[in-house]
Amino acid sequence: MRLETKQDFRDWMHKVLDPLKPLYSEGGARLHLGDSGVTYPQVSIEMEAFSRPLWALVPFWAGGGEDKEFEDLYVRGLTNGTDPEHGEYWGGFTDYDQRFVEMAAIAGGILFAPEKVWEPLSQKAKEHLAGWLYGINEHIIPDCNWQFFMILVNAALRKQGCPYDQVKLEAGLSKVESYYLGDGWYRDGGSAQKDYYISFAMHYYGLLYAKAMGDQEPERCSRFTERAKVFARDFIYWFDDNGSALPYGRSLAYRFGEAAFWSAYVFAGLDDIPTDVVKGILARHLNWWEDQKIFDRDGVLTIGYAYPNLIMAERYNAPGSPYWGMKSLLCLALPDDHEFWSVPAASLPGLEAVKCLKQADMIVARHKKGVTAYPAGVCEKYGHGHVPEKYSKFAYSTRFGFSVARSQIVLHENAPDSALAFVIDGDDYVFTRKVSLSCEVKEDRVVSTWQPFPGILVTSTVIPEEDGHRRIHEIESSYDCRAYDCGFSVEKFTEGYVQRAEGSTAEVKYEAMGCQVHGDGPEAEGVIIEADPNTNVLYPNGTIPAVGYRIRKGKKTRLETVIKTYVK
Repeated sequence: MRLETKQDFRDWMHKVLDPLKPLYSEGGARLHLGDSGVTYPQVSIEMEAFSRPLWALVPFWAGGGEDKEFEDLYVRGLTNGTDPEHGEYWGGFTDYDQRFVEMAAIAGGILFAPEKVWEPLSQKAKEHLAGWLYGINEHIIPDCNWQFFMILVNAALRKQGCPYDQVKLEAGLSKVESYYLGDGWYRDGGSAQKDYYISFAMHYYGLLYAKAMGDQEPERCSRFTERAKVFARDFIYWFDDNGSALPYGRSLAYRFGEAAFWSAYVFAGLDDIPTDVVKGILARHLNWWEDQKIFDRDGVLTIGYAYPNLIMAERYNAPGSPYWGMKSLLCLALPDDHEFWSVPAASLPGLEAVKCLKQADMIVARHKKGVTAYPAGVCEKYGHGHVPEKYSKFAYSTRFGFSVARSQIVLHENAPDSALAFVIDGDDYVFTRKVSLSCEVKEDRVVSTWQPFPGILVTSTVIPEEDGHRRIHEIESSYDCRAYDCGFSVEKFTEGYVQRAEGSTAEVKYEAMGCQVHGDGPEAEGVIIEADPNTNVLYPNGTIPAVGYRIRKGKKTRLETVIKTYVK
């Protein structure tokens, strides 16, 4: 399927959502999609799976789409899920309740497709739903993008003349204002890391609010739209010509949610970046995902990235979580005569070969084939799972992906691609950059100081080059150890696959792509790391070329490693 017309996009939605139809509970309020664990209880797991398809169904309905089976399912589900007397009642709440997250999709339905989500309900069902939604005002929610869930719920209740909390609404909006950093970028509450949440949470919900409340709050809504325009000029660099987006940061299990911002951009009426370019980004992205192995045998989305993979998942990724990616179909709300549906999808415009994204704490390089980001390692030290692997590698690539550790013991289980990995003599534990102690993102390089283990201090300088990048490390160590400077993980079991390690060089390649690593430093030796299966996010089997060095305690050591990539 290649996406051009409105019907093409609708068909894409049906391909993703139609396999769910026979899986809803009898009362319509629950959706059981799997048995893997998560941090919240079963009622929240099944309510989440029920709610997230609404991110596509609501714009589908708002844009004139008709699907009687889904309409009946959601009227029945909303009625029964909020009825305290029904066996499928979603229940009351606790502080920080996951069900608050899922309220946002329902609020979006009330705001943008009330004729399908609100008006068909009986008066009693409306009272139950409004009362249930109001519960978000009576409990603690995190000081982060969750504020938007409460904002959208209160906006929806207000629109329907139901009781809402104006004080909480204003407080939430004030918190969102406090997250704004400038240059189009927000932080997500207290977190310093910049990832897709800035696009598909902070900006996405801000644009929803602007669309819904523009007449009532023109000044605030104008700020949301103007910030999105500025942000778009940076965010466009995260997208590859082939449609893929940069695999970086947490919540990658939402997959095509990476492009949700662009759908919200055109939905909100923004056109600083031409509509045909936005359509091209979105269409190519969804097309790219259609080519990946993201569904199970029944057509249900799996947890993972380019294939099913629980290793890289966060602790909040329940079986229904991947359907948050449906936010990328907000464009379905556009009317049939909108130019988005008639203009041909355009290629990306001419972009700088190397772009410094100061607010994102990274440099992004656009090579002949692919996008590579060089982040500074700014993130929370610990969090939802595999934080160092998702934020603190030296490079992230749309073509090579990145790897997550299976364990911190031995190199092949740690799979430390794009990292400097230390193994202290007499031990098998592997230590890499978790978070930078200090960093500076310059126009042509990223400099960071970090500590893989107490007693080892490293200053790393990463310099993008035309066909790869160069790393210079200055190391002070209180231990004798080996340091392995690792290149990208390269897919194995492919046609033409070869690997070699000679002298201070290691290389892994096949017909389509490859990575070579060459080093200069004490006892430099090319090494091949056979990474454990399911560690790379793009392919289940990968091999990592690296250069191993000898680090002596009490001595200052300088390493220089050149990483070159090849993509056909």
